[in-house]
Amino acid sequence: MSELWQLSATEAVDKLRAGQVSPLEMVEAAATRIAAVEPSINALPIRFLDEARAQAKAFQHLRTDHPGWLAGLPIAIKDYNDVEGQLTTYGSPIFAEHRPAADDRTVATLRANGAIPLAKSNVPEFAGSHTFNPVWGVTRNPWDHTRTAGGSSGGAAAALAAHEVWLANGSCLGGSLRIPASFCGIVGFRPSAGVVPRGDGLPAFDSLWVEGPMARSVGDIGLMLDAMAALSAHDPLSRPPPPGGYQASLRRGRPPRRIGFSANLGLRSIDPEVASICEAAVQSCKALDCAVEGAAPDFSGAIDCFQVLRALMFAGVRGELLAAERTRINPDIVWNIEKGLCLSGTEIIAAQRAREALFHRVARFFDDFDLLACPTVAVAPFPVEQRFPTEIAGEKLTTYIDWMFLTFVITLTGCPAISLPCGLTKGGLPIGLQLVGRPHADAPLLGMAKFLEEALAFKPFMMAA
Repeated sequence: MSELWQLSATEAVDKLRAGQVSPLEMVEAAATRIAAVEPSINALPIRFLDEARAQAKAFQHLRTDHPGWLAGLPIAIKDYNDVEGQLTTYGSPIFAEHRPAADDRTVATLRANGAIPLAKSNVPEFAGSHTFNPVWGVTRNPWDHTRTAGGSSGGAAAALAAHEVWLANGSCLGGSLRIPASFCGIVGFRPSAGVVPRGDGLPAFDSLWVEGPMARSVGDIGLMLDAMAALSAHDPLSRPPPPGGYQASLRRGRPPRRIGFSANLGLRSIDPEVASICEAAVQSCKALDCAVEGAAPDFSGAIDCFQVLRALMFAGVRGELLAAERTRINPDIVWNIEKGLCLSGTEIIAAQRAREALFHRVARFFDDFDLLACPTVAVAPFPVEQRFPTEIAGEKLTTYIDWMFLTFVITLTGCPAISLPCGLTKGGLPIGLQLVGRPHADAPLLGMAKFLEEALAFKPFMMAA
């Protein structure tokens, strides 16, 4: 049992399905690993191991051909998602004692497909891409404890990198699946809107915020996506999974034939070392008989567009807290809510038009290219004491999300996107390569990503207990 934590999620589920290991043994293996490494990284601050043990003992071993059947695998749930009877704090002191009475839709779907939640992963307060908050403190990067794990799914990424769990869910508005994946040397997949049905706490017709899987490999991403994806009458954007599921699509995948690469999408400065690592990684894909060209759609205006639409969403989701709770809300979040409340109709209409025009430019790009590739993040993991980068390669930044531009402009396109670990800085910090697929092409993107993952041959981190 001492070696179970080293298994991939796919290997672990194969053993669970075959009866070679029990759900309780997997829970105990996770608990042992969590006890060994958690004090140094603080990735899973909310733990309900006794409840997980009870669920594991009572777990029903069903015979099922569902491709996402997890067969009793313990998983981590992001602290933005509700687990029945457990804390959901959003990293905020306002919700420090909040215990929902029921699972949200994401958790209910995972549980119905054989997952056993055993802990909640740490998050920034409400949103952001550096995981620290006044309730649970800072999450540290397993590769270097002085560095951030990213966010907002930072606890999930750190827990996966440290082998505390085999799978973890995440969510993404401006990069919250991809950025921590890049910083922690794992894989994070932002699916198209509607692939994973969302809970009732989010705007029903919003297409910026999505739920998605995080894992240590593309194969494991396919497994978890099969466990998360479903057609739901409660999500107006919901769509059915592909025939046979996403893992079957992975097995049918092919290498890309033509990749467009840009180090900065023509927008602003990025760290030169990050650019060099990612360019070398994408050039290595030529071994797949793939053409790599310096090409990207026109993303002009996308940064301002996202700032407006993000602020509008913040005002809609959290605006009611401002009057009564201003002093207990992170100042960066206060700024974002106020920005949304102060938007004019003219600004909102202009942002919506800019997003529509961007989508059509991107769609035309994919008439000729299989993938768009770029760095996932413009910087390497930064010190945990720093709230956010204020400068990149000599260029001054003005807001707390400016440094996230390489992921949030991709969010605007609606295209599926994945971050693959592709190399290390001279200081030994992981860097991610972001791959963007055609609109709606989630399954083909995963298939191509599997081939690129093999070509990159990145060695995952093995944190000593």
